[in-house]
Amino acid sequence: AAIPQQLPDSLFSCDLLEVRGEIVMSHKAFAALNAAADARGDKRFVNPRNAAAGSLRQKDPRITAKRQLQFFAYGVGAVDGADLPDSQLGLLDWLADLGFTVSEWRRRCEGRDEVLAYQQEMSARRSQLDYDIDGVVFKINAQSEQDALGFVAKAPRWAIAFKFPAEEATSRVHAVDFQVGRTGALTPVARIDPVFVGGVTVSNITLHNIDEISRKDIRIGDTVVVRRAGDVIPEVVRVLPELRPAAARPVTLPATCPVCGSEVVRAEGEAIARCSGGLFCPAQRREAIKHFASRKAMNIDGLGEKWIELLLEHKLVEHVDDLFHLTVPQLLTLPRMGEKSAQNLVDALSAAKQTTLPRFLYALGIREVGEVTAAGLAAHFRNLDALNAATLEDLQAVPDVGPVVAQHVFTFLRQPHNQEVIHNLIEAGVRWPAIIATDTNALPLAGKTYVLTGTLEGMTREEAGERLKALGAKVSGSVSSKTTAVIAGSEAGSKLTKAQELGVTVLDEADLQELLRNL
Repeated sequence: AAIPQQLPDSLFSCDLLEVRGEIVMSHKAFAALNAAADARGDKRFVNPRNAAAGSLRQKDPRITAKRQLQFFAYGVGAVDGADLPDSQLGLLDWLADLGFTVSEWRRRCEGRDEVLAYQQEMSARRSQLDYDIDGVVFKINAQSEQDALGFVAKAPRWAIAFKFPAEEATSRVHAVDFQVGRTGALTPVARIDPVFVGGVTVSNITLHNIDEISRKDIRIGDTVVVRRAGDVIPEVVRVLPELRPAAARPVTLPATCPVCGSEVVRAEGEAIARCSGGLFCPAQRREAIKHFASRKAMNIDGLGEKWIELLLEHKLVEHVDDLFHLTVPQLLTLPRMGEKSAQNLVDALSAAKQTTLPRFLYALGIREVGEVTAAGLAAHFRNLDALNAATLEDLQAVPDVGPVVAQHVFTFLRQPHNQEVIHNLIEAGVRWPAIIATDTNALPLAGKTYVLTGTLEGMTREEAGERLKALGAKVSGSVSSKTTAVIAGSEAGSKLTKAQELGVTVLDEADLQELLRNL
């Protein structure tokens, strides 16, 4: 596995070292795994990637241990008590010295030409490796420059992936069906003759929308070139018109919803067509309830997809507000539902009534309103009445809300059936704490950035961070010259060292307590 069982004495004072990497299965190990499966008469694995993922999901670790998995280290996450090298290449060499396996093909490149030459070299070498790769990653070498560039959401600005061209194959389109999603969007799906490409058998391919079908001129009966984009998502690359049969038929957008029969509408300027059935369409209702109950929405523990299907099938629920009126006797009418499970679900529904306004808005399933946008709307309007009364101009005043999202929110909140569901949810007892208006620029620590390291005695680092953020501060995970101060608890590690090197102010826990008291 190439994970050292013991670290050297030089890391004796290190309390935490989080090494990040990838788990892979070599071609040799994959062949041996399938040979053993054949000998037992078991089903073979399709490709090393799926075999590695399945091995990691085994409940019995002894099975995982037999699968000859390899761990390739590529970076470090959290660290406390160790001084890290100041470059990416140095970090990889350091990890190798510790006993971790790192890529033997790591290399420092200078300039565009060397980067492109390395990408081409690895593309040519790809077939000779004993494991699968789908591209190469280039990273800024200097750690200080990585810190300065930072991240966009979860993606680093200091790294970029170059993907290799995907493996291609040909197949025939024998049908195109339209599926209806949670928002009513109709998605065309090509049914093709099964073809093995990119390590898996592909028989269904999403065609996205009717415009994409027209652009590629895809017809039923066509022979098409198929690949898996990024070695993951199947797609139709192009049609082979020279193989088109005389009986090939154009794909047409259905006039009515294939699920509920409601009219299909397509707004001017939009590529996506939608069912107009709203909350009455069974396809939308099912997906809307799944979204509503999901962990990041209302977080209804235990209400998974199978139970939702049964609730709809037995007509115990039509709309999301019906969930909060379910009783134990009703749930006991469902197959495989025991009394304890029924009581647990009723208790979970009761607990889910206490939520937050951002979660509630996200749970409604408004088009283009994700977690971040829901939080922005909640922070800006602070209550549902103000949001309901908002004009398009008011909505566009919310940070990161443009005209398209504003129109979706505005339209959703002006549909009587949507307002009826919202009213019913509140009548059923759904509540959230009031959001108190605060001017973040007026908060005492606005514009200041703090880094927490080591162990605090009076509170956890998370609690300290929340208290600092409540006062307007930003809490960062890395030290830079722009850091206001590093708050160091006992057994502080490399962050403290870096702060001292950069001349950043260092506060201890007593200083933190005094800072919080004085503000």
